Amino acid sequence: MNETFDFAVIGIDHGHIDGQIDAMTGAGCRFRAFFAAADELAHPFAERYPDAIRVAEERIILEDPSIRLVLGAGIPCERAPMAVRAMRAGKDVMLDKPGCTTRDQLAELRKVQAETGRILSICYSEHYRQRATEAALELVRKGAIGRVIQTTGLGPHRIGNYPRPDWFWDPARAGSILTDIASHQFEQFLSLTGATDATILHSVESNFDNPGHPEFLDYGHAVVAGGGATGFVRVDWFTPKGAPVWGDGRLFIVGTEGTMELRKYMDIEGRDGGDHLFLTDAKGTRHIDCSAHALPYGPNLRDDVVNRTATAMNQEHCFLAMQLALEAHDKAVHVTGERPA
Repeated sequence: MNETFDFAVIGIDHGHIDGQIDAMTGAGCRFRAFFAAADELAHPFAERYPDAIRVAEERIILEDPSIRLVLGAGIPCERAPMAVRAMRAGKDVMLDKPGCTTRDQLAELRKVQAETGRILSICYSEHYRQRATEAALELVRKGAIGRVIQTTGLGPHRIGNYPRPDWFWDPARAGSILTDIASHQFEQFLSLTGATDATILHSVESNFDNPGHPEFLDYGHAVVAGGGATGFVRVDWFTPKGAPVWGDGRLFIVGTEGTMELRKYMDIEGRDGGDHLFLTDAKGTRHIDCSAHALPYGPNLRDDVVNRTATAMNQEHCFLAMQLALEAHDKAVHVTGERPA
C-alpha cells in the first residue's frame, strides 16, 4: 500500500489550484489546511473544500510538522518567495506555473532547494493534468515516432472567460506572456525531447489589442533549441468568442519515423470533447482517444515526498523550464500593435 500524508495550500489566486489539489487527493493524500488573505477568494474556496481548515497565518502551516507538502497558486510574483519560506521550514512544494517571475527569484529557488534538499515541483497543467499530453509522452518514450526533432506548441487563451484581477494586467506581478503561459510549452519541449540543456534562439512579445493596459502583453512566440531538436511556441489571448473552450491548445511533434498532433481541448468540427491524439507513422494514420489515459503526476509526487526520489519531475528539469521562459522574455523583440496609417 502506498504511504500517504497531509498537505496544505498557501495562495489560491489562480484557479489552477483546484487541479493541483485534485492531483494530490487523487493520489490519496489529505488536504488539511489553507491560507488565503482575501476573503472573497477564501469563502468560495472553503465551500469547495469543507474538510480543509482556513488558518489565520501562513506560519501555522509552515510550523505544523504533520504537513509534508505545500501547494501554492498565489499571485505569480509571490509564488517563489512562498516556496523559499516553505522549503526553509522543511516542506516540499508544488507550485502553479510560473514558478517564478524574475531571474533573481529563480536564483533564490535554486539556492534554497540545494541547501534544504526539499522537492520543488511545478504543476504544468497542460502537461501533468492533460491526458493527451501524457499519452503522447508515453508513445514518444516507447519510440513510436522515432527520435523527436521538432515540436510546435500553441497555447491560445481567452481573456473574457471570467473577470480578471488587477494583477493579471501587470507583468511585474503576473510575469510576461512568455514567462507565464509559454512556460507550459517550454516544459513540454524538454519532456518530449529529453533535453537537459536548451536555449532561446528568437522570441517576440507584443501588445496588439489591449491599449487600455499598455504594459500587458497579449501575444508571444519563441524558437527554442536543445537535445538535438528545435521547438516553436506561440501563445496569445485571442481565442474567438465562438470557441466552446478557453483555447484550442495544440501540440505537434515531429519524429524521424512519424508525427503526432494533439488537439487537447477541442477538435474543430470533429469529435466531441478533448484529449485527441492523431498519429501518423509507417503503418498509416489513426486517432487515439486519450480521455481515459492515466495522470501519474500526483501519485509520482506522493511517492517522491515519501521516498525522496524524483519520478514526478527531475529537479533540474524544473529549473530549466523556468529558465527558458525567463530567457524568452529577456530576448523578446517587441512588435508594435499599431495599424499602419
